[in-house]
Parts: sequence; C-alpha cells; structure tokens
Amino acid sequence: MHAQLKNMIIVAGLLLACAGGMAQATEPDARYLDVMDMHGMPASPVDRSFNIFFDAGAWHGYSLPPKGDEGTGFVGPFVHSLGDGRWAGKQFARLVLRDAASHRDIPLVPIESHAAPGYLVRRFVSPDVSVSQILFFANSWHALVRVEFKAARTMDIDVGIVGQVMPDEASHLATHDGEVVQTFAGSPSVLSTSLHTDTANAGHVTLARADYRIDLNRSLHLVPGQTAVVYVDQMLTYNPQSDKPQAANVVAAWAHNRERWAGYLASLSSYHLAGLPDDTARHVAAKAMITLLGNWRAARGDLHHDGVIPSYSNPDFNGFWAWDSWKHAAALASFAPDLARDQVRAMFDYQAADGMVPDCIYLDKSGNNWRDSKPPLATWATLAIYRATGDKAFLSEMYDKLVRYHRWWFAARDHDHNGLAEYGATDGTAIAAKWESGMDNAVRFDSIAMQKNGQGAWSMDQESADLNAYLYQEKLDLAEIAKAIGKEGDARQWLKEAAAMRKAIQARLYDPHRGYFFDARLVSNDLVRVYGSDGWAPLWAGAASAEEAAHVVRVMLDPNKFATYLPFPTLAKDDPHFSPVNGYWRGPVWLDQAYFGVAALRRYGYAKQADDMARRLVLNARGVTTQAPMYENYDPLTGQGYQSANFSWAAASYLLLLH
Repeated sequence: MHAQLKNMIIVAGLLLACAGGMAQATEPDARYLDVMDMHGMPASPVDRSFNIFFDAGAWHGYSLPPKGDEGTGFVGPFVHSLGDGRWAGKQFARLVLRDAASHRDIPLVPIESHAAPGYLVRRFVSPDVSVSQILFFANSWHALVRVEFKAARTMDIDVGIVGQVMPDEASHLATHDGEVVQTFAGSPSVLSTSLHTDTANAGHVTLARADYRIDLNRSLHLVPGQTAVVYVDQMLTYNPQSDKPQAANVVAAWAHNRERWAGYLASLSSYHLAGLPDDTARHVAAKAMITLLGNWRAARGDLHHDGVIPSYSNPDFNGFWAWDSWKHAAALASFAPDLARDQVRAMFDYQAADGMVPDCIYLDKSGNNWRDSKPPLATWATLAIYRATGDKAFLSEMYDKLVRYHRWWFAARDHDHNGLAEYGATDGTAIAAKWESGMDNAVRFDSIAMQKNGQGAWSMDQESADLNAYLYQEKLDLAEIAKAIGKEGDARQWLKEAAAMRKAIQARLYDPHRGYFFDARLVSNDLVRVYGSDGWAPLWAGAASAEEAAHVVRVMLDPNKFATYLPFPTLAKDDPHFSPVNGYWRGPVWLDQAYFGVAALRRYGYAKQADDMARRLVLNARGVTTQAPMYENYDPLTGQGYQSANFSWAAASYLLLLH
C-alpha cells in the first residue's frame, strides 16, 4: 500500500477511535497493557517458545500474531488437554470484509495490537470502516472474539472469518448446523467454531483440508456513530460423553469479563514494598496475577475442582501438584478466593483413607503419583484463605481433612517415633522420597538410605529441618483454625503439641557451633551439615529462639553464602556442589524458598534486612519488572531465569512477597 494512503487511513481510523467507538469497548487500564509479550506463531504443533493467553480456567489458549504481521485475527488455539498440549490451529478469526454494494474487498491496516489483563485486542482501519477484535473468555468453555465495526458512512458489508488448523494428520474438520467442528485422533475432545450476530447464529461454512471459512448469511448494516458487533465463538469440549458445557451469553459476556478482571485488579493497591515504587510493585503483582490465572484450569476429566497447573510452558506440568497448590492458594486468596478454595479442594478430592494426599493429580487419574506426598503446607494455605475472606465454613469443611493429613505424617513418616518426621515414600525408593521433599536433587539427600516403617510406608534415614518446621507451623495453624470454629479443646491440644515440637526442633536440628539448622541422621544422630534454604525454615515457622535466629540470620546475610546478587539460593554459594545454572536444587534461587527467607527475617524483627532482600528479588531477577515471563528458578549470581517459563509458584511467591 502506498505510504501516503496508508497514513491517511491511519489518521481516519484514529479519528474514528477518538469519537469513542473502540475505546469505549475495551476500557483498558493502560498501566497494565502488554505486561507480557503475547506475540508468536508456532513452528510445530508442540511449540511453546512464546507466551499464550489463557483465562477463566479454559483449556484452550491463544496468542497475538508476530509483530509486523498485518493480517487480522489471532493465533491458535493451543489445546492443553490434547495429550501434554498441542496447537490445534495456527490462525483464528481472520476477517474477510467486502463492501456489499460495490462487491469490493475492504483492506484493513493494523493500528495496534495489545495483550491486556483478561483479553487480547487488535484494531484496524480503512477509509470507511474501523474495526476492533477483542478476544476474551466468557467462561472455561468459550473463547469469544467480539468484532466491533464503526463506519464513516452508511454502508452494508459482508463479513466472513477464516481459520487455519495446524497441518496435522491428528485432526479432522467437519461442519454441523453452521459450525465448524474439529475432532482429534485418539481424543474425544471437540473444538467447535461459530460466527453470529447478537441476535442469531448465522453462517455458511466452506471447508478445505487445513482451513475453513464462515460467512454471515446476510450483510451487516453500518450507520455512522453506531457500533455494530459480530461474535466468533470457539468452544472446547473435553469429553462430549460426560461434559455439560456452560452456555455463553455472548452479549453479556464482555461486561462480565470486565467486572471480573476489575475485581482482580482492584486488589493491586494492596501490593507494596518499602523502597520500591508502588507502580513497580503493582506491575510485578499484575504480571504474577496474569501468570497464575493463565495457568488456571477448570475441572475436567478426573480433576474434580478447578486449580492451577505449574506452567503451560512445560509439557511435564499438565496437572496439579500438592506443594505447588498450597502456594498457589495462599497467593490467590487475596484476589481470587473462589479459585484458591477450589485449588485446595482439588488435591483433597484424592485424600487416601489413611490421610495421605498424593504428589500430583491429572485429567486421567491413572497417572496420579501415589509414590510420595509433598511438604505439608495445606493448613497454612487454608488459613491464608480464611484470613483473606473470613470464611469459617471453609475452615469447617477442611478441618478434619487437614487433621488427617497432619496425623498421617507422624504415622507414616516418623521412623523412630520421637515426634520429628522424615521425608519418605510409599514404594521404598530414594527417588520418590526426594520428590516428597520437593527438592529432588538437594545435596543434603546425596547419601540417604531408606528405612521401612510399615506396609507402604518408608522414611529417609534423616529428619529434615524444613519438614519439621512446616509440621510445627501446621500445629499452630490447626490451633488457630480449631479456635475459629469453636473447637477450644482441640486448639489447646495443638498448642501443647507445638510447644513440645519446638523444643525437639531446637534440641535435635540446631547446631550451636555453626549457628544453623540442619537435617539429622536417624542412627548416628549426626547433623547433615549442608547449608541450604531448608535451614531458615524454622525461622519462617517461628520454631527458633531469638538467639538461634540471630545466628541463622548472620548466615543468611553472608554474601559468600546466601546474600548473593539475587539472594537466597537453595545451596550456599561457597558449597563445592554449588551449581547456579544447571543445579536445579543445588544453587539456583527458587522464589518460594526466597520468600520464606524474607518472611523468616520479618518474623524475628529484621525488617530492614527483609526489605533489602525483597527489593533485590524484585529488581535483580531479569525481566521481572519488564515483559519477560516469571521462571521456575533463577541464577543467584546474574539473575537470569531458567527452567520453565510462566511458573506459577514463582508468581505466587512474588504476590506473597509484595502483599
């Protein structure tokens, strides 16, 4: 297109936008536009090298086309419930417009393309018509594109959309009642696409091998000063045999989406960190919210409640994990409490008769991992939800389940019955026991042996400082819950048990010569003197004396150990096994452990030091304050992110850090 004509079209479109049509429809909070870069195009069905927009628990997501792509529409969908997740389409909702009087195509010039909280938006102009496409989720089943038209003159236009599926032998296109229906080999899932106005479904469908077209069956009448709207609806049904998809009210859906997201964003005013500009704190919090809600998946298949997966960017993480779930729920409590409650319920749906909660659960329960559990933070998460909501009914619902889970640890994981527990496994393997710790390859576990406690119950031969700190905190939290729901006798018993456990932790796991908490061997009683992040867990829980805490804090603030450029690595910098890039749990910074470190400092009155470490966690992690996704872990020496992008518990930890 000639540059002068293009500029004239852009000016005309901007004038139309200023008249109120498009701006009124989207109402974006400009501070949070493009918090994350959502542009990309898959090079293969399993390409996850860029960010994808999900919301409302949907199992299908979309992206903006690559920058410089002047075509209309969006990229997708990515269907997360197909195996480990795959792209079912490359192009979605591309517009085909024609002047009904002249029968000439209407070329559109893009003027902007954005990712905003809760939607993607693209805007286009021609000399006569301005168009906006807003992609959002009406609910977990329906992705909608609201296509808005404003004309500079009275005219009729013919409207069609084109979609391109991923060229793949695994899918098949058909048509049914004016919809395009896409099915997939080896899966019962169905993706259906329709085009309609606010009054009726309408469309003539044309199919090809790898693309489809749907045209409105009558022209759209445009009048200056009025907005005409057409909707594209793409619905994913996981299993038509059992699912009962919720309908989408396409006319009301956009307003409901805006109301829901306004609720989320309203909580941003409560995110703050001393010495950090509030705009920066809220930008990071907004990104963290978008990350968590982007990993939200609704109940489907054998997942009976909604929850949050660890990361859509990693094909290994297509389910709910227990340890992750507790952290997600604690962070969600302050802005999405309904999802927080369901996240906890989802894991306890699978609580065993003996009280155990499995490591992870999936759409197909045959893949659930019962070889181990995960560190006990469920009560902490439940109490966080109560503190945010005042919901005593949820406490009553969960109390007995939490008690059974807590008691299970001492029944199945206290080999010598001394009141301190060990990580372990149901199958006697060391690898499953390490998984149960959540710190799979931590140096402190390099020499463990397994001890049998009973049928299907094994322990490592060492008591862990973090595990027992979590269990101590659970007793305190169970006491608070019991008191809140009127179980005064239970509350007194929990406090009595907590006092005894606090003494045992100090006597057994604290090294007065080194001023740090360590794991302890069962048989030899020797301490496993590896300086790891587990050593400050007793401070996070309040299990240390003030004197012990002062010594631990000295270690935490030593730049040769844990006060690194990005602070609080999982292994001390001066350890010979320190491996900050490829070490996984042998040196990288994991944000949950770093958050616990900051909270530990605060609990014992080291507020200034806590603020300093927290600011470094925000400012020195590369990309956290800009557009980069939040990563699974980070290099403590450079701040570079590694492993899985869009990692939920990193996002949850930043929310907890800033709230």
